[in-house]
Amino acid sequence: MFANIKIPPGIRLFNKIADFRAWRRQLLLDRQTLGYVPTMGALHKGHLALVTSAKDKCDHVALTIFVNPAQFSPTEDLATYPRTLQNDLDQLAALGPGITSAVLVPSVKEMYPGGIELDVSKQKGTFVEVKGLSHQLEGITRPHFFRGVATVVSKFLNIVQPEQVFFGQKDVQQCAVIKAMIRDLHFPVKMNICPTVREKDGLAMSSRNAYLTPDQRKYALVVHKALSTIESLYHSGQHHAPSLIDAGAALIEQARQQVQKENLDWEVKLDYLSINSPEDLSTISGTIDQQEGCIVSTAVFVGKTRLIDNLLLDVSDSAQKI
Repeated sequence: MFANIKIPPGIRLFNKIADFRAWRRQLLLDRQTLGYVPTMGALHKGHLALVTSAKDKCDHVALTIFVNPAQFSPTEDLATYPRTLQNDLDQLAALGPGITSAVLVPSVKEMYPGGIELDVSKQKGTFVEVKGLSHQLEGITRPHFFRGVATVVSKFLNIVQPEQVFFGQKDVQQCAVIKAMIRDLHFPVKMNICPTVREKDGLAMSSRNAYLTPDQRKYALVVHKALSTIESLYHSGQHHAPSLIDAGAALIEQARQQVQKENLDWEVKLDYLSINSPEDLSTISGTIDQQEGCIVSTAVFVGKTRLIDNLLLDVSDSAQKI
């Protein structure tokens, strides 16, 4: 499987779960801790920041790189999702010696022994679903997405058995789902939610940014601009959630109209812009309680690329709240 891959010194690369588990068992016998970063590959600085955070808290760091079929629908980009293993390994090595100890790149067949269909109605086997946190926001557009995420993360937590696991705040609803799953299924692991890593111009780092053309990349900045505008209005005293949403949505609408005016062959389209409780992701439809705070999140199509982003307002400890 890794015939054409140059494995950097100091990093162990596994594609068999049994081999990884043997390595993990030795760490336990040596009383050394393991931090875990789950990824789908196509690593960027956001992922690398999670690796660095994991190394700060644990003796060793392991990543999984697995493009998970269960979180893609039949109409989504599973086949074209970027797979860049050599570059991923090179980036991990560039962090420095001893930062990344192991990378597990399992096959779909091992992860889903009974097979995996993209059509949920045809799937067979064991799946994990977190009720109450999966149907809103991202779950409206992608109704089976968090079922796939919860399933694969539960599998990997069982395989890797880390002391601590690390996720990025950019996927804020995913963090809420996984946090609830860890609690409800009694996984003996501490979850860490790390701040979103951004480009200098504010665009949240994402593997899907690679899909953007130069023109689309310019218009993609409206996502962060809309959130930043809401943040400024909130801190200036505007706490009425619908009014804040209107202000952010107006900027995205302006971008949509400008793209149309320029006769470009793609469009900017708002999927959702929502303000939700950090406790249970319920929609806030009135005045925001400053003591509880809120999550402002959005998804915007720029061309065919769907970009997500969020910010926390007066949420003092995201790891405790969501």
